[in-house]
Amino acid sequence: MSWGTELWDQFDNLEKHTQWGIDVLEKYIKFVKERTEIELSYAKQLRNLSKKYQPKKNSKEEEEYRYTSTRAFLATLNEMNDYAGQHEVISENMTSLIIGELTRYVQELKQERKSHFHDGRKAQQHIETCWKQLEASKRRFERDCKEADRAQQYFEKMDADINVTKADVEKARQQAQLRHQMAEDSKAEYSSTLQKFNSEQHDHYYTHIPNIFQKIQEMEERRIVRIGESMKTFADVDRQVIPIIGKCLDEITKAAESVDHKNDSQMVIEAFKSGFEPPGDVDFEDFTQPMKRTVSESSLSNSRGDGKYEPKFGGKSKGKLWPFIKKNKIIETLLGTKLSLKLITLNTQVWSLIEGAGPEDFSNLPPEQRRKKLQQKVDELNKDIQKEMDQRDALTKMKDVYIKNPQMGDAASVDHRLSELEQNIEKLRLEVQKFEGWLAEVEGRLPSRTEQARRQSGLYEAQNTSAVNSCAQDRESPDGSYTEEQSQETEMKVPATDFDDEFDDEEPLPTIGTCKALYTFEGQNEGTISVAEGEMLYVIEEDKGDGWTRIRRNEDEEGYVPTSYVEVYLDKNAKDS
Repeated sequence: MSWGTELWDQFDNLEKHTQWGIDVLEKYIKFVKERTEIELSYAKQLRNLSKKYQPKKNSKEEEEYRYTSTRAFLATLNEMNDYAGQHEVISENMTSLIIGELTRYVQELKQERKSHFHDGRKAQQHIETCWKQLEASKRRFERDCKEADRAQQYFEKMDADINVTKADVEKARQQAQLRHQMAEDSKAEYSSTLQKFNSEQHDHYYTHIPNIFQKIQEMEERRIVRIGESMKTFADVDRQVIPIIGKCLDEITKAAESVDHKNDSQMVIEAFKSGFEPPGDVDFEDFTQPMKRTVSESSLSNSRGDGKYEPKFGGKSKGKLWPFIKKNKIIETLLGTKLSLKLITLNTQVWSLIEGAGPEDFSNLPPEQRRKKLQQKVDELNKDIQKEMDQRDALTKMKDVYIKNPQMGDAASVDHRLSELEQNIEKLRLEVQKFEGWLAEVEGRLPSRTEQARRQSGLYEAQNTSAVNSCAQDRESPDGSYTEEQSQETEMKVPATDFDDEFDDEEPLPTIGTCKALYTFEGQNEGTISVAEGEMLYVIEEDKGDGWTRIRRNEDEEGYVPTSYVEVYLDKNAKDS
């Protein structure tokens, strides 16, 4: 099967067909180029999508990514970024392996095709020239034969005419012989030209044209093979990135499987746990008896009435209705009863609305949240100290190098910077000590694990989120002594020495009732007193709204216990006084 033998007379059609083949190749190149543009556009859109949902640095949104579900989402975004990178790889490989290679090949193909068809046209021109020479020789032979025939007829006519002289007859005879000789020469030339043309024509159609068409056929077949290989490469480029894309998808699946709902739930507790005690039962307000007892302005008894104290069960403290009142009701209550700023600070939402910013020691926050903030601040300051110390050590080494090799630099040039670093380190250490002091103070007030285990109702670790977000509590945890305004409560409960001095100087307070210990309480902080479950004691000072009741065991032993740990029975005479 050869184009040279089968298509010997289809030169023009072969020329059109090979041009069509080049057009197909260029069309395929254009197709692949548009595919690469789509891949790049898709990769760019995926990257922008991943970037759009990435958490902003140093923002609240970034803090939310500590949960397993949000961390899994962040891992998905990162994997999508890598996924986009694989589409960029597809585009790059197709550009280099297909578009670049085929573009160069098309240029070479065009040059080769041009050369082959130039040889074909040249061969055609040659055979056409030979044909024209044959035609010219044939016409010359024909013309000479006709002229020789006319000269012979003229001679015969002159020879038969008796009136013509012998000289004219001789001249006519010679002319006839000349024409016959010319005809013979033309015949010989025509015969030679014909043989030559037949030989050239044979070579043209059986040698030259088949060779040229064979080269064109090989060229066309190479083009077909090349475009097939390019299509295979087109698929291979995609196939090469499939394992990496599969790995990205596997990582996304792995991140999804790492989502731990229990862990996230625990983190919500740790994030929003306030340390406050849930509100207790509302006391019965008996309006049948006159109420003459003066209520402290700092107590929240105004919000629940000045009713008779009832025995408490299940370890619940005196209740406050604040968690179930809407924000506008809270503000109305605050304004209507003219409660102190100490009460306002207990509601972190209302306080942030009024104050706009919390104090440096985070005393506006609930105990657990305050502890976390202080610990975070201490960790940040320690990191800053470490950075400053690293810079100081590096400069110290540089100074030593300068001292040993003065040509490298002036050792005195780093003294100023070293001095600045020392001052910065000292300032940061003072800050750390300050915050560590506040932290130790808060941790001393928070309930210990053993005390939590003794709590029968387990109220300390339950329903913390609602207590922080929806209400303003008026008391500390039953085991703690958190105060809302540090400046107002410090003199009484934080410095133990001041508390003891003040306590010793005061005259013994009169007994206003009795109480029964519902739980065992170990008074580890100064100013508190240890009690055993079921022990009966005397009440000398009622709960003022801070969650503590002052009791006395004997003349030498008295102190504070959590109100929720005792069941108080006030004397009627004491209440009316």
